[in-house]
Amino acid sequence: MALRHAVLAALLDGEYSGYQLAKAFDVGVANFWHALPQQLYAELAKLEGEGLVEGRQVVQETRPNKRLFHVTDAGRAELERFAEAASKPSFIRDDLLVKVHSADRIGTAPVIEQLQERATAAEGKIELLAAMLRQLRGDLDEDEYLRRGERIGPYLTCLRGLSFEQEHRDWCLRIAAVLRERQAARTDR
Repeated sequence: MALRHAVLAALLDGEYSGYQLAKAFDVGVANFWHALPQQLYAELAKLEGEGLVEGRQVVQETRPNKRLFHVTDAGRAELERFAEAASKPSFIRDDLLVKVHSADRIGTAPVIEQLQERATAAEGKIELLAAMLRQLRGDLDEDEYLRRGERIGPYLTCLRGLSFEQEHRDWCLRIAAVLRERQAARTDR
């Protein structure tokens, strides 16, 4: 997947400035795609040049003018083509896993600390994603929302993000405990 498709998907919810798009990415898209604000601005310019998004200038009296972008029909067609294409299998590429892989040959204290930090970060994301799910659902319970909710795509990707973060937190805590136990056993010898 290219950043272009994630930007087009995010713009399906309305008209955004580059700043608003970056905020939308932080909240809604970040659980499956990471992009820096400068990457988003560059991608918006490319997409506009290709006619996949359209921007309009908004004059503001007390602030600098801003540009708002929305998906064009050509942009929707590009997303349709993308949705029809076969998806590649996902894979994990994480420097922390390299450190864990080496844990029985290197000092484990820094690895344990990083596992704890990751678990804490995952817990924060879990809280954020759970709040987003509640906001999207409104007064509906989850089963009812899944049957008749207005905008199901963001909800489903948020569910995936929540599941990932919960599993990641649990794995980090378990592996930190295993490494601590092994470290203590070596010390006792």
